[in-house]
Amino acid sequence: MTLQQVGRLLLAAGCIACLAGCMGPDSLGRIKERGELIVASRNGPTTYFTDKGEAAGFEYALSQMFADELGVELRIEAQHNISDIMLSVRRRQVDFAAAGLTVTAQRQEEFEFSHPYYEIEPQIIYVSGTSRPRKVEDLYGGRLVTMADSSHAETMARLRQDYPELEWHEIKDVEPLDLLDMVNTGAATYAVVDSNEFVANRSFYPKLRVGFNLSTPETLAWLFMPGEDNLRLKHRADSFLERVSADGSLDQLKEQHFGHAHGVTQVDSQTFSRRMRKRLPKYEELIREVADEYQLDWHMLAAIAYQESHWNPYARSPTGVRGMMMLTLNTAREMNVDNRLDPSQSLRGGARYFKKIKRLLPADIEEPDRTWFTLAAYNIGRGHLEDARIITERQGGDPDRWVDVKQRLPLLQRSKYYRGTKHGYARGSEPVTYVKNIRHYYNILAWQDISKNRPAPPVAAEEYLPEILKSAELSAL
Repeated sequence: MTLQQVGRLLLAAGCIACLAGCMGPDSLGRIKERGELIVASRNGPTTYFTDKGEAAGFEYALSQMFADELGVELRIEAQHNISDIMLSVRRRQVDFAAAGLTVTAQRQEEFEFSHPYYEIEPQIIYVSGTSRPRKVEDLYGGRLVTMADSSHAETMARLRQDYPELEWHEIKDVEPLDLLDMVNTGAATYAVVDSNEFVANRSFYPKLRVGFNLSTPETLAWLFMPGEDNLRLKHRADSFLERVSADGSLDQLKEQHFGHAHGVTQVDSQTFSRRMRKRLPKYEELIREVADEYQLDWHMLAAIAYQESHWNPYARSPTGVRGMMMLTLNTAREMNVDNRLDPSQSLRGGARYFKKIKRLLPADIEEPDRTWFTLAAYNIGRGHLEDARIITERQGGDPDRWVDVKQRLPLLQRSKYYRGTKHGYARGSEPVTYVKNIRHYYNILAWQDISKNRPAPPVAAEEYLPEILKSAELSAL
C-alpha cells in the first residue's frame, strides 16, 4: 500500500469520525442531556389528567416510573385525539407516545411498539333494559359509534369482510367517555370501548352494560418512531416494562387505577349511624376544638372528615392521599403537616386548607354558595372548579351560584367541553356528589345536637324528622 493510499484511508476514517461526531447523541442521549422525557398522551381518566392540582392517570404514572429510572423529569404533551398523538411522534416532537394505544398490524407498518404492558378487550356497550347484543349480527340496524383513527375502526373494517351489513360511525375528537355518554343519552345505540376504559368510567353511567367482546384480547404498548436513533431508548423502555411486569410493580399500578370503580359511594345511613355512635365520640372533642380554633362550624368539619375518611385517621386512598382529612402530600407540606396520620395535624391541616380555599374564591360568591364552592374545590381543586364556572357563564348560567355550576361540573368529563378549558379533564361528577353527601351528613349531625337538647317529640311529629333520627340506634345516643 502506497503512502498515498494510506493517506486516503486515514482521511476517510477521519471523515467518518467527524460525521459520527457531528451526528450527536441519539434520542436517549438527548433526553439525558436536557434532563427531560417528553411523552405524548391523551387527556382522560385512564391516561393523563390532573386531580386536586396533581398529575394523575395510569399512563402518566407508568411514564413517571420510567422517567425516574432514567433520572430525568417527565413532561406530558396532552393531545386531543389519536391522530394528533401519532403526528407528534411522526414529527419527533415527543420521545414516544403513552396513550393507551393498541398494537395493530396497520400501525406496525409505520411505527414500532414497546413490550406490551396491558391486555384489554374491545367491548360493545349498551343500555341496560334494552335488548342485549350478543353477536355482531345483533348490531345491525342500531347506531354503533367508535373513535376515529382508533384500533376499533380497524377491527370494524376487518369484521365487515365477514359481515357486509355491519355499519358504524367513526366520531372525531372524542374520548371513550363521550361515546359512553352518547349511548347513555340515546344518541347512539352501541359503542365500542376498551375494557379498561369502561371499568374506569362505569360508575358515571350505572345504566350501561357490556354486551359482548368484539374481538380476542389485544395489547397496549408505547409507540415509537423506528430507526437507529431510537434503538437505545426503545431497548431501555422494553427492559423497564419487562422488569415492572416481572416484579409486580405493574400489577400494583393496574390495581390502583383499575382494580376498583372510581365511583362515589351512596349515602349509607346505617353505616353513618353506626360510626356516629362508635367512632365519632373518640374524635368529637378534638373536632370541636379545631373547629373553634379556625372559626368553623364543628358539624361541617366533622361532615368533611367523615366524607373523606369515615373518621379513620389511618385512611389511605389508592392515589396516596392519607389521614382523616385525606390530604395529598403537597397539600400537607403547604399546610405545615408533617404527619398526615396524626388526627390533630390532619384536622388542622384540612381546616387551614378549607379556610384558604374559601378566602381565595371570588368575592362575589356569597353564602351559602361560598361554602358549597369551597367543598367542591377541596375535592376537585380550584382550577377545575374555575373551569366549570367559566363553562357556566358561557352557557348563560350564574357562575356564582352552586345550583348552576353543579350542573356544569360533570361536563368536565366530556372532551367537547374540557378541551376548551385551562385544566382539562376532571371527574366532574364527584364534587357534585361530594357536596351533596357532606350537606346530608351536616344536617344529620346538626339534627343530632338539636334532638339532644329538646324534649322527645310527640309521636305525631316524628314524620318531620330525618329518617336516621327515628332509628332506635340513634335514640340511644
